[in-house]
Amino acid sequence: MFSSPLLFLRVSLAGLLLFPAACTQPPTESTAAQLSQFQGSVVPDSSGYERRAPNDLNGIGKYYMGRQIAHVMGHEGSDWLERPDRQQEEGTDILLRELRLKPTDVVADLGAGTGYFTFRLSTLVPQGKVLAVDIQPEMLAALEANKARFKAPNVEPVLGTTKNPNLPANSVDLVLVVDAYHEFDHPREMMRAVRNALRPTGRLALVEYRAEDPNVPIKRIHKMSVEQAKREMAAIGLELADTIETLPQQHLMIFRRAK
Repeated sequence: MFSSPLLFLRVSLAGLLLFPAACTQPPTESTAAQLSQFQGSVVPDSSGYERRAPNDLNGIGKYYMGRQIAHVMGHEGSDWLERPDRQQEEGTDILLRELRLKPTDVVADLGAGTGYFTFRLSTLVPQGKVLAVDIQPEMLAALEANKARFKAPNVEPVLGTTKNPNLPANSVDLVLVVDAYHEFDHPREMMRAVRNALRPTGRLALVEYRAEDPNVPIKRIHKMSVEQAKREMAAIGLELADTIETLPQQHLMIFRRAK
């Protein structure tokens, strides 16, 4: 599934279930058969990727710098992105406040989906714009419909690929990635392109569930530690500038171009 176009969604219905029982389901016969193809296969390369047996049934058997990449879901599950209790669960209003945007900023919402964050961001940058990036045409179609409904002329949908968000070089003040980076099947290539899109003073805001906190009721494969994120971002020339821990369950990590 790592080459599937179902990349930029924020959650996986199979893996982000909040019910502990879902974390301990035994593999099915078909799943066991799928896992068998990876047994004994370790194919590392110089870019930090390797192929080996999944250590979690919600992973794709592709690893980056020791971290297994998670499966994603498709546009069929888009209702999850707009669930009514999301603001309370994730503190989305806190997140937007912590970004400290200027009215003239150009912001990229990487993995925009239906535009949950896109349209909230658009009101914070009335003299700027929001580039809503996704690789699923179905998601961008839904976002276009919402653009008309929310009357947000400063929102520009952008069709990306699994390796490139198709953002102009040196053009973006902030790139926001919420609960999606751990599912990118080409994280090194994608984030290198993100780095190139940042202006010299630009920021990457990476939001991921806290792997260090066992009380966060999310499967481990859908969490990330600060140290792992630092290691992966350092590989493409980004350094951690700040870690903000005011969200209920997630890290908000701010990265900038390394000096």
